[in-house]
Amino acid sequence: MESIQASLKKWMRENRSFQTIYSEMKQEILNDPDIQSLLEKHSLSNQAIDRQLMKLYEYHSQNKDCDNCKNGQGCANNVLPGYKPRIEINGQEVHLYYEKCKYTIQQESQQERAKLIKSLHMPKDILGASIQQLDDQDTNRHDAIRAVIAYASQLETGKAPEKGLYFYGPFGVGKTYFLGALANELADHNIASMLIYMPEFVREMKASLGNDSLQVKIEQFKNIPVLMIDDIGAESISAWFRDEILGSILQYRMMERLPVFFSSNYSLSQLEKHLAISSKGDIEELKAGRIIERIKQVSKQVPLFAENRRTE
Repeated sequence: MESIQASLKKWMRENRSFQTIYSEMKQEILNDPDIQSLLEKHSLSNQAIDRQLMKLYEYHSQNKDCDNCKNGQGCANNVLPGYKPRIEINGQEVHLYYEKCKYTIQQESQQERAKLIKSLHMPKDILGASIQQLDDQDTNRHDAIRAVIAYASQLETGKAPEKGLYFYGPFGVGKTYFLGALANELADHNIASMLIYMPEFVREMKASLGNDSLQVKIEQFKNIPVLMIDDIGAESISAWFRDEILGSILQYRMMERLPVFFSSNYSLSQLEKHLAISSKGDIEELKAGRIIERIKQVSKQVPLFAENRRTE
């Protein structure tokens, strides 16, 4: 769509009198159904119309209902892209305003929603997961799906139930996807969450020792309304990470009654044995037992045994 100034210059270049051009422009404006409707409601004098014709033309020339936009791609409005004009008449005065169009509102809403889901090394398809897309054809997944739906049904705006879910089962059954679906459901209720992939989480914490950001990150994991740890038990961890990092985070969240979600190939009893063996080969059953007790306080164990969906 041409700008107002470009339109005027185009008209002025034609070999006709200014009065003819002006009359045609005015007639075009007055033929606009929206403007006709306004003028029927308000008795604007010809003098007032002539004096404020440029305001009426701007309203007429800009996309008022987004019909010329294709899902918000390439806004047709050149005065203020992403906004649509709104006109008000008070007495003999025309007032022109701009307000966000439906696509701008939708985009801003999506951006705000995206801010509620933080992730540390999680694939994009997981971040786009939804409860509605959980495949219930496999009856082996039904208990896990019911647990997800039951949890979602307890969500209140800005508040999540105290206990999360601990999904465990073999490789490739969709445990991580379940976490992503729950993260999006939480976002729909204006609840922030963080999804972290356990092996990368370990490496991230080790790297933070060299730049003094460790405590800042720990505090972030402690205080996020909902924490999700994917693939816990995927690799051996040091006693330092188990006790000082993971143990500290879980202890805080247990005391503050903040939920944690997990996915793992191990049941809790299997994970306890795994955590008891440090990366140096030391066996510390008591300390591993403390971690498991904290996990039990912040989550509920949910088995997920089904077909390996990654082989399809």
